[in-house]
Amino acid sequence: MSDTRVALITGASRGIGRSIAEHLARAGRHVVLLARNETKLAEVAESITQSGGSASIYVCDIGDSDALGEAVMSTAKDCGRLDILVNNAGILRDNLLLRMTDEEFDDVMRLNLRSVFVTCRAAARPMMSKRFGRIVNIGSISGVIGRPGQANYSAAKAGLIGLTKSVAKEFGAKGVTANVVAPGWIETDMTADVPEAVRTEAKALTPARRLGQPEEVASAVNFLASDEAGYITGQVLCVDGGMGM
Repeated sequence: MSDTRVALITGASRGIGRSIAEHLARAGRHVVLLARNETKLAEVAESITQSGGSASIYVCDIGDSDALGEAVMSTAKDCGRLDILVNNAGILRDNLLLRMTDEEFDDVMRLNLRSVFVTCRAAARPMMSKRFGRIVNIGSISGVIGRPGQANYSAAKAGLIGLTKSVAKEFGAKGVTANVVAPGWIETDMTADVPEAVRTEAKALTPARRLGQPEEVASAVNFLASDEAGYITGQVLCVDGGMGM
């Protein structure tokens, strides 16, 4: 494994995170899948290995900063390297601003923003030691244009952009890039439960007139994680069907 690029993906047990892991594995990387649900992680890892890929799992709550930092450092130690970090995990606690509680705001900031700070900090040293690193943070079009009912989520995802740009500037000279992929409405199990009227409105607001697929987000991540993307850093790539224009 020492000659194989290693990618750590948070929130890899389903949806966009799973698709990202599958794409990176098909590109020849060893993928380390991180999430809280061990059963689902094991299912994804088995699917990847049965398809000829290489995968392992790490069970961790991203809200536990100490455990999360240890997960990143253990991955680098156990695999002998850490080349790619994809921060995909996060939560929604939607509510109108006047009804939003401090807890709803703080939970989203902790799980969607502070966790990314923790993983980037832990990953920086092993990446700089190899003079190669690809950090791809999964943002949202909500962090670019804002959305009603998502003051917490939009703030966290906007903060993610600023964090990513700072990381890009601090570590660019060491061969480490940092970018954001900001999806729009993507067809996942989370959006499947959204009322049809809301889905119809989302399509109407999207020039492409459809919801995106997890694979389309994963393809963007796969490119930014590649050698070919070495001169791209500090950027926000919106995979949103044009919604953010």
